[in-house]
Amino acid sequence: MHEMKMVICPGCGGMFADAKGPTHRYMESSPGCWAAYGIVLAREYSDPAFYEVHRITVDAYAAQHPGRPSPQSIRSVGLHLVRLCLLLELKLPAEKANDAMIAATKAKHTFTWLESPSFLGPLTVAAIGETLTAAEHKQAVRAWGLSVWQAWSPHHQTVYRWLPPQYSVTK
Repeated sequence: MHEMKMVICPGCGGMFADAKGPTHRYMESSPGCWAAYGIVLAREYSDPAFYEVHRITVDAYAAQHPGRPSPQSIRSVGLHLVRLCLLLELKLPAEKANDAMIAATKAKHTFTWLESPSFLGPLTVAAIGETLTAAEHKQAVRAWGLSVWQAWSPHHQTVYRWLPPQYSVTK
């Protein structure tokens, strides 16, 4: 039996198959990690029972793969952290959180680079690919999203300032 060589993803730090293939152009990941993310997205797009947590999937992945400082990366990480905050901390329903994130884009030109935490959470997209049922999938995605949001806690005050005014957080 042939064992698959594993490599560390430069974004999330997870272990993935050493594969050849595409990656995102500014979210730095290994090809194996990017492929695993694609499998999770395909599952969410193809079955409404899995899609319920799709926005958390996208936000957690983007925040775990911040890339390097550039206007695009700064805005991407900022907006995905905004939506993680709205969904997981303020517990807004997905549609309301999405509308609020879109409202936050009006100020995205004021976002600044957030230095990535050295540890982006104990869970990665690999943990999601291991789920079998929709219930397991949703539970795993929520846990992943929370672990990513908590990893970025040194920057929560900045993210709170980026929220649309009607969703302000004072802590």
